[in-house]
Amino acid sequence: MESKGDLTIMGRKKVAEGLFSLLADTYAVYLQTQNCHWNLQGSNFYSLHKLLESQYEELAEAIDEIAERIRALGFFIDASFVGFQKKISIAEGDEGNDPKKKIPVLIQGHESIVSFARTLSQVAEKEGDFATVDLMGRRLNVHEKFVWMLKSQIVF
Repeated sequence: MESKGDLTIMGRKKVAEGLFSLLADTYAVYLQTQNCHWNLQGSNFYSLHKLLESQYEELAEAIDEIAERIRALGFFIDASFVGFQKKISIAEGDEGNDPKKKIPVLIQGHESIVSFARTLSQVAEKEGDFATVDLMGRRLNVHEKFVWMLKSQIVF
């Protein structure tokens, strides 16, 4: 049984498409974060290793929550690499194992998600989808915090 309240099909579709883009970008940053975590080297290895682990664990939970919101809106998810590649806007980068090069790429990814989540929040609010607005508020808080924490790891 499909119960979507008073949200229109077009409004739900618009929000769900935005959520799928957010899902793809979140998955991309999740993979980048794990890659950085696994391949770190350097003097601040341990602290950065733990920070990145906590971040990719949070991102894994977010991926599930975003996907569940898409399903709650009544849409299926193409959770394949091909499906994600069509929607990812995050640059992959090729920084090797140098945290001084990898961390700025992670920061850019999180900042991109922050920007997109703000826009999607406005779309969801216009459509009356306050559950998605709430989700975007929580995602903004997390990604802004991740940016702050990653920036604090960069030694100038």
